[in-house]
Amino acid sequence: MDVLRPTLIKIGGRMYRKNLIQEQTYQHEEEEENFCAGPGDCADEPCDAFVVEETEKGFQCRVEVPSPLYKYIIGKKGETKKRLETETRTSISIPKPGVEGEIVITGQHRSGVISARTRIDVLLDSFRKKQPFTHFLSFALNQPTIQEKFLQFKEEVLEKCSKDHGVSSSLFQNPAKLHLTLGTLVLLNEQEIQKACDLLQRCKEDFVDQIAGGKPLTVEVAGVEYMNDDPAMTDVLYAKVHMKDGSDRLQVMADQLVERFVASGLMLKEWDRVKLHATVMNTLFRKDPSAEERNNTMTGKSSFKERESFNGRNILKLFENFYFGEVQLDSVRLSQRFSSDASGYYATSGQLTFS
Repeated sequence: MDVLRPTLIKIGGRMYRKNLIQEQTYQHEEEEENFCAGPGDCADEPCDAFVVEETEKGFQCRVEVPSPLYKYIIGKKGETKKRLETETRTSISIPKPGVEGEIVITGQHRSGVISARTRIDVLLDSFRKKQPFTHFLSFALNQPTIQEKFLQFKEEVLEKCSKDHGVSSSLFQNPAKLHLTLGTLVLLNEQEIQKACDLLQRCKEDFVDQIAGGKPLTVEVAGVEYMNDDPAMTDVLYAKVHMKDGSDRLQVMADQLVERFVASGLMLKEWDRVKLHATVMNTLFRKDPSAEERNNTMTGKSSFKERESFNGRNILKLFENFYFGEVQLDSVRLSQRFSSDASGYYATSGQLTFS
């Protein structure tokens, strides 16, 4: 990283410089990150981004933090916490590991408490982005007719293209889990899951009902396409999805949902528009049938290193217009990664229904 051009992070309407310190490491060789406020440091002026209470002994600020993130504030052997307390002249109280609660910052000076809270916010924002996603917004495509056509597609591909490099039955999606992914989320406790569920319901009231008109969206799943540049080295093959009436209502709904979740801080913005696609073959499934790619196949670096691509030229030529069928979409689900319900689809933490 160029020290003259540090990474800038925007939190609560303020910009912060991000400085990297390599002397200390956490488990899994994670580097500890240190942050300094940029112009308009909250320590130097009143800050209304959070509440600082005045007490008999000074000042106090509370911050809700999911328990899996406590370790990043504590640091190796407690060194991060000690440094924060020393540099801001505050005391930071953290609940026991695994116990959900609030982190409490206390100090004799308001500026010190604000500084400690600001630095904790920036620290958590950085490490939250490194967490593997836990949930995703999805449209389920696992209706019986679609599953049957998918299994026909799989059978014909293996019959006609099994001699092509890398093509095998292990590449295919579980038919019970066929879906469209709108975006991924990192939800680390029940409070964050509930927040996402509440936001889904507000989206229903604000724009989904108007777009859907209180009725399911009739969608056709037809044709296949690949994600990367060279069809001879394919990682992901997906089925294309479009509204039967030719409208863009599904795209508009997907884009607005993602925009609202990004604005709330529950989802990271990855693309300007949601790419509506249903993964049918994925090289990640070769080693882990339960694997889930990030939205639009944005996976971690390690996953790409482990991938063995397949030659999709013949599949694309022979099945370019394969018709998977028509499906009625009547809900958006907050789906839980690495899970299954009674139908074989992902367990649902919450959902928004159209009708």
